[in-house]
Formats: sequence, C-alpha cells, structure tokens
Amino acid sequence: MTEARGDTSNETGVPRGALHGLKVLDLSRVLAGPFAAQILADHGADVTKIEPPQGDETRELGPPFVDDSAAYFHGLNRNKRAISLDLSRPEGREVLLALLADADVLVENFLPGTMKKWGLDYGEVLQARFPRLIYCRISGFGDSGPLASMPGYDAVLQAFCGLMSINGHRESGATRIGIPIVDTAVGLSSVIGILLAVAERAGSGLGQLVDTSLFETALGLLHPHPANWFASGNTPVLTGNAHPNISPYDTFAAARGDVFIGVVNDGQFRRFCNVIGRAELIGDPRFVTNRARVENRATLRAELEPVLRDFDATDLCRRLTEAGVSASRINSVAEALQHPHTLAREMVVQLGDYKGVGIPVKLSRTPGSVRTPPPGFAADTEAVLHEAGYDAQAARALIDSGAAPKRRRAKA
Repeated sequence: MTEARGDTSNETGVPRGALHGLKVLDLSRVLAGPFAAQILADHGADVTKIEPPQGDETRELGPPFVDDSAAYFHGLNRNKRAISLDLSRPEGREVLLALLADADVLVENFLPGTMKKWGLDYGEVLQARFPRLIYCRISGFGDSGPLASMPGYDAVLQAFCGLMSINGHRESGATRIGIPIVDTAVGLSSVIGILLAVAERAGSGLGQLVDTSLFETALGLLHPHPANWFASGNTPVLTGNAHPNISPYDTFAAARGDVFIGVVNDGQFRRFCNVIGRAELIGDPRFVTNRARVENRATLRAELEPVLRDFDATDLCRRLTEAGVSASRINSVAEALQHPHTLAREMVVQLGDYKGVGIPVKLSRTPGSVRTPPPGFAADTEAVLHEAGYDAQAARALIDSGAAPKRRRAKA
C-alpha cells in the first residue's frame, strides 16, 4: 500500500479516498465478502473481483435485472474491476499467485478447505510466500469446533444463533429479519478486521489472518438479550416490536398510518405524555420510572392505544420530534429512499445508468466516492493480466484455454 500525500484527488477531481493505494483481491461471492470489498473500494482501494468461470451466483438472483446481471449483484460490486479465474486449474492458480505478488488484502468465502485443496492455504503456503498479505477468510461457522465444516447462509444462522427466536410476534411465530442482517454485519466485521490488520502492519510489516464467520457475528448481534439472560436466566421470548428493556418503545396505530415511538428515559416520557394530552400518567407510580413502565408495559399500552389512534400519524411524529421524543411513521423502502433527508445526505448516488445506496461513512478530507459501476463478467481481464506480467499472447492463451474465461460457463 502506498500512502496518499498532498493532493487527495485524482486527475478527474474525484477524491482518492482514505484507502488509495491499497490493493485488494476479492475472491468472494454472494454477499458478505463482496459487501466488505465494496466498502474498501468505495474508500479508494483498488479492488479486483475474481469470479469463478460460472460467475458470482448473485448475477442470477433476480428479477429485477440490470443489463445481464441481477440488481442484487449491482448492489454489492461497484468500484471494482473484474476477471474470472478457474482456480481448479494450475494456470488459474498461477495467475492468482502473480496478482498476490503486490496485493495487500485477499478476501475469500469459500467452503472451509477449498483453498487448501487448491494448494492456496494461508497458513501452509501464502503466509510464508507473501508475508505482508492480509488474508480475510469469511466462513459460516469458523475454522474450528464441531461445526467448522458446515456451510452457512444468513437465514440459517439467524435461526441457529437465536435471532429468529426474538424477532416476530407470538401470534405469527419466530420470523426471519427482513434483510440479510448477518451477512451484512459479517461484511462490516471483515472491514473492521482488515483495517485493524492494516494499522498493525504499519508497525510490524507483517500481514495476518482475519478470521470472521456468520456464526460469531450473529451471536455478537444479539445484545441486549445475552446480557439479560446471563443476569436473569430467563430465556428471551418474542415481543413483536417492543423492546425488552425499555417502555414505551414500540409500534402503535395512529390515524392514517402506524408509528414507532421510542421513549428511552423519564424526561422523554414526561414530554411524550404532555404532547398526547395524558399528563396524569407522569406521576402514576406504575409509570414513573422506566423500570416501572417495563414491569407494567401491558397496562401502559392499554392506556396509550386509544389516545394515539386519534392522532394523525404524520402530525404526531412531527410534534413528538419537536418535543425531543424520537418517533417515525413506518415508511416503505421507496418512501425512505425518496425522503428529502436521504437526498440531502447523499445516500442515493447515481453514476450514468447506475443508481445505488450512498456511502454511510463520510470523511471530511478523504471522502469515499462512486467512480465506476459494477463490472460486467471478466470485463477487465486483459488489463488485470497485463498488470500481473502477462503479455498479450500469454493473456490470449489463458482466455482461450478457459483458465481466465471471458464468457460465463454454464453450471454443471
């Protein structure tokens, strides 16, 4: 990695990004790894996506489709270049080794043992050959323990690690969280791990293994339920939208829409009661503290429901927010993405025909940027092979042999 100094913009005026000079090889597919690599790319890293000959599975996860790939793929792979390598073939592995010669980071999420089968195991091969390499391995259950060899998918880990057991209503039963929360969080954990390793390498000069898994990340997402269980021994149960430790912190029906109201402390409860015209609840011993409100949450809800039904949802949220109480109508995804605040915070970005969610982390001097749309399959093959030391004839031979195919191979 070469550190950017002085001018933080390239020749087009686009910010270089805080990770300018970091070279990343993204061998991962589906969500967690590509999401992690996209974050690095958004902040200036040079990320090359290396797909198998069949392509990343998410290219087929539609409709909807954008060009020849699913919108799902487009949401995870901007700012990357693309090549395909058949790592089951010696020639494909040789290309990867050539690319690793000056790479800073490799990200992969193959089934455990896959890289070892190809003679590319980090501990046995890559660590000694590329001592500065930061190797990020994402797996379902980690590399040790009785479940280490099992594959993992987001919803399966939501079920296994208890996330489903606390999500949903008693009437409807345990429910998958409506986004791939575990995969997304693993991507974020991987970025954190990679950047920790980059920071440490600045002193030691050595890379290391960054080991992340869906299993450990899913358990790490459970707060406050593990803390509650460790303290009380009571197994958490389904509570719908209510919070186990705070009340009122729940969804309520109002006129012309449902609202979520979050009253986190006693001062907010007093302001909330004044806004809705129920000041007498402030001094009621059943509700005077959060502890009392949690212990009497059903009684409190019975007091609030008939009152809140008479308020217009939008007006109620406006009045509560002005009073310092957090509240919102339950917006659709479309409403959230079109909200004026979303646009003001540049959380929708457009580059030509590409449109995507903006960059959440905003740095003042070296901000991230969207520079290129998600790549077509193997779209940068010749350029990547040239940088790895292959001349035009050698590159053509790799393409023609299928070791670095430019056309997607049908799955067997």
